[in-house]
Parts: sequence; structure tokens; C-alpha cells
Amino acid sequence: GRGVMPSIVCSVEEVLNMGYVIAREKVTSTFKIQNTSTLTLQYSIQLDSLSSTRDKDQQRLPSFITSSLQRTEFVGTQNYNGLSVFSIFPMEGEIVAGESQDFIVTFSPDHESLYYSDHLKVVLFGKKIAHVIHLKGAARDHPMFVEGGIPLDVPIESLAVTSPVSPQKALKGELQEPVKSLLLILEYIEGESSPVPAMTELKVGAIQTTQFASKKHMEFSFDSLPLLRQKGFTIDSVKGAIERGQVKRISVSWVPPADFHADDPLLVTALLTLKGDITESYRILFMAKVVSA
Repeated sequence: GRGVMPSIVCSVEEVLNMGYVIAREKVTSTFKIQNTSTLTLQYSIQLDSLSSTRDKDQQRLPSFITSSLQRTEFVGTQNYNGLSVFSIFPMEGEIVAGESQDFIVTFSPDHESLYYSDHLKVVLFGKKIAHVIHLKGAARDHPMFVEGGIPLDVPIESLAVTSPVSPQKALKGELQEPVKSLLLILEYIEGESSPVPAMTELKVGAIQTTQFASKKHMEFSFDSLPLLRQKGFTIDSVKGAIERGQVKRISVSWVPPADFHADDPLLVTALLTLKGDITESYRILFMAKVVSA
């Protein structure tokens, strides 16, 4: 007899990010698995969210309570309607030696959340886990988003019923509380022969959608610009407009000002305002420090 090792090559290495979609809409993506062995492979696709032990796993304390700073939960937010937010087709079958199989991933969230997540496992012959993919996605009720830095929130949804601000109040400018806070950390390296500014970036995007047809683009702007400049911060785009389906990268740099003292923490807060179908504001915390080379 002759022993043969099953082997595959997947077009997605570790993470398949489905990006942002409007809640209650859907988006699809594909990945390919090639059978690089000399025998026909029987495969099945497993999602952790459909695991029979998921209820038991959910009884553990979440990482933000157990002092772990790493977000290790692979199964994140799920749909309220009980259906999987990620679906895969096909879920099982065979791949002949040397052939490939395309898989369609559908992301269909039914409410707003930034933490849709799941774990996809490719299992061969019902036993061997041959490949693992982390599925991610985010959904918004409105076609705009801000990404970057460290989110200052908890990635676990509350089951409490909240009362969101109505779009009518938002349009009248009554939306006072920022919808989210982001921390940007900039580290300036001291002691190098040719020092360069500390750099980081934010992403501001407008989601492609057939809804909200009256608004073709989204506008963004920062406040507190004189204070930011005084403290050594430079933002390459302080305001602008973004068309549907586009993402604007905003570069932020920092050079210590003349009166900066390394012993004193530097923290400056500014509001980033987005205007689309409604007006939203994000609290951006700029934290800067000097580190030795």
C-alpha cells in the first residue's frame, strides 16, 4: 500500500474581511481551494457560530472582564433573526485531484454592529482541519464610517434595548453625543540621526448602497485645528467630500513642539463630523509621546 497526505491551497490565508455594508443588505465574496494532492478530497465547511458547543462556550467570561486585552472571540455579533450572518456555498462536496472549488461567502447582517465575526474551518474526510479563515464584517444603518486607531468601546453587544437618536433629530443638529471614540497613539522616536514625524492614519468611508439616493456623497471635517497645530499635530485632510463606495485615508503626523516636556502626557481631543443622510460626530483622542531609539 501507499500512504498519501491530503493537501490543499486556499486563496485566503487567514482573514476574509467583508468590509462595511448597510444593515439588512448583503454582500458576497469568493475564495478558492485547490486540491494539490493526488487523491479526491471529501470536504465540509464548518462555522463556529453553528457549533453544537457554542452555548457552552458562551458561558465563559468575556475577555474584557478577565483582563485580557486581546480580542480573542472569533464568534462575534450575530443576527437577531437567528440566521447566520455569514453563509457559505457549497458547504460540502468533493474536489478531484489537481482541481479547484470556488466558495461563495455571503454577509447579510440584520442590524448595525462593527463586530460581526465568525470562524470558518475546512475539514477533510470529517476529521482533519486543513484550513481556518477568520470572517469579519461590519454593518451600519447609515452609509458612512470611520476606522483607525484603538476603538474605546466593548466588542460585546448588550441585550438591553436602547433608544437611538431619531434621524429627524440628527438632521436638526440635535445629535450631541459622539457615536464612537477612537484613540490615536503617535510615538516620536528621539535620538535618531534624521528624526521623522510620528505617523498614523484614519479611514473615512462612504458605503456603496442603493438606499439614501438623495445623498450622492458624504462630507467630513475636523474641529479644534488651532489647538492641534499648537501641540504639533498635522492632519493632511481636515475636510472634504467622499463619493459612494470610496474610502479616504487621512494621514496624521506629530512632531514635539518647542515647549513639549517628555514627562508630561500629551492628549488632545477633537471632533470629526460626518454629514451624509444624517450628521454624526466621532471623538478622536490624539495621544503623543516621545520614545528613545
